[in-house]
This record gives sequence, C-alpha cells and structure tokens, in this order.
Amino acid sequence: GASGVWATTMYTMAATLASVAVCMVIGLPLGIMAAYSRTLDSILKPVLDTMQTMPSFVYLIPVLMFFGGGAVTAVIATVIYSLPPMIRMTALGLRQLPPEINEVSNAFGSTGFQALVKVKLPMASPSIMLGVNQAVVMALAMQVITPLVGGLGLGQEVFHAMNLANTGQGLVAGIGIVLLAIVLDRLTQAWTRNQREALGL
Repeated sequence: GASGVWATTMYTMAATLASVAVCMVIGLPLGIMAAYSRTLDSILKPVLDTMQTMPSFVYLIPVLMFFGGGAVTAVIATVIYSLPPMIRMTALGLRQLPPEINEVSNAFGSTGFQALVKVKLPMASPSIMLGVNQAVVMALAMQVITPLVGGLGLGQEVFHAMNLANTGQGLVAGIGIVLLAIVLDRLTQAWTRNQREALGL
C-alpha cells in the first residue's frame, strides 16, 4: 500500500486464488480416481511429467491461440502449470493410508463413498493441503509470465520495469510477489498443521 501497488497486488492474489480454486476442482477428483485406478494413474503419470517439465512459456502458445489474450487466458495457463502437484499429492495421500481403514469402515457399514468422504479424505487432508500449497506457489511463479498473454497484476509491473530499466519499480513488484507468496504459504501450512494435530499425526 505504501508503494502504490496495493490494487495490483490484490489483482494478483485474486488471479492466484481463482487459479488454485480451479486446480482443486479439477485436481481433487482426478487425484481420487488415480488413487483408485492403476490404469488412470499410468495414463496420468506421463501427462503430469510432461506438464511439470515443459517450460512455462510453452503453455502460453496454445492457450493464446485458442482463447486470445486477456485475464482468462492468464488463468488457464496458470491452472495448467499448477495442476500437477494437486493431482499427485491427492493420489499420494490416499494411497498412503493404512489398509485397515477399509476394514474398519466396512465393519461400521459404510459405503465406499461414505468411507471416502468421511474417513479417507479427512485423513489424507494434510497431503492434499500440501498439494494446494504447491499449487499456490506455482501459480504465483506463473504470475510473472502471464503478462505476455494479457495478464495483469504485479507481473505486469515487472514487465514495465524491465522495459524501462527501472530497478526500483521491478524491485517493489518483486517484493510484493514474494510477500504474497509467503503469506499464502504460511496460511496453507498453518491449516495443514492444524489438520495433522486434529488427526493426531
């Protein structure tokens, strides 16, 4: 606020949270299905490996071709870049649960869906939240690149600073992104820690 970038910082946070929300909507079901289906898991693995190793600039080309430039394009590119850890950590958290959970759930008459929603997902929530944490960090990292396809926020401030060789402006925008990343990272870590303590882990 003191540096005059409050509005752009809030835009960056909104774009990041929107991207992470979409990642959760897509990644959570895919991670659950991958945990239960070896076939789907074997299909997703090379796709996720490609998504994680592909240079982030490459994502911008097909997204720009299909959707043009703008805020929506920036969010879509961010979602593609941030999605893999959400899927991987959800699947990993469910796979690491002890097999006795199925026996206990069946003994109490739970259906498969009830066991998943009321037992397995809460117990796997620390791992799932770690995936959310990684998605947040990767989404913020992508915010510096999205101005190439019309994204706004602090990333655009960095690009303006580069064009003008303005070190001060670039430093202010960079520090804003760092502080935003630290705040969101600490919030997700605290939530994960509370979940672990509640589950006695």
